[in-house]
Amino acid sequence: MSADVIILTGPPGAGKSTTARHLAESFSRSVHLHTDDFWDYIVTGGILPYLPESDQQNQTVMRVIQQAAFTYAAGGFNTVVDGIIGPWMIGRFAADSRVAAAPRLHYVVLRPSRDEAVRRAQARTRPGALVDEGPIVSLWEQFADLGGLEPHAIDTTDQTPPETLQAVADAIGSGRFVLDPAAAQST
Repeated sequence: MSADVIILTGPPGAGKSTTARHLAESFSRSVHLHTDDFWDYIVTGGILPYLPESDQQNQTVMRVIQQAAFTYAAGGFNTVVDGIIGPWMIGRFAADSRVAAAPRLHYVVLRPSRDEAVRRAQARTRPGALVDEGPIVSLWEQFADLGGLEPHAIDTTDQTPPETLQAVADAIGSGRFVLDPAAAQST
């Protein structure tokens, strides 16, 4: 009895964590995988994930996240994966979603305007939160043009958190953000 995996992504300040927690709470059986935690599990030798030299580390962490998400889904838990998972990483999830027993994979990109993303990210007070404008803008730019995945974006610039949650729930319910594995592999 496989459940769905919902990847909720976007730049810092997009509203991923707030939306993901509430979305997970809307299912009778669910898991919220907050991907920032997976980088925090690295005790020594970690590299800030937005630095170019972190690629090998990021690939390893993403493999762990993907395996955790698919394992929870295989156990019947709708799994909301909350983190920065751009088109450059989505192929890892899509490749495994081709297996017959794999869960249905939704890909939802929350994308406020650049200025709004910076404003929201810099307003965070959680210890360790990314508030430096340079990396925030760089990550926002990586989500600015999704190519073939553009239909998976929701503009959250003027939305309140409840409005964003409703937009995401509607998108998931409609099935229009289910990822076509072949299209994701080509990104």
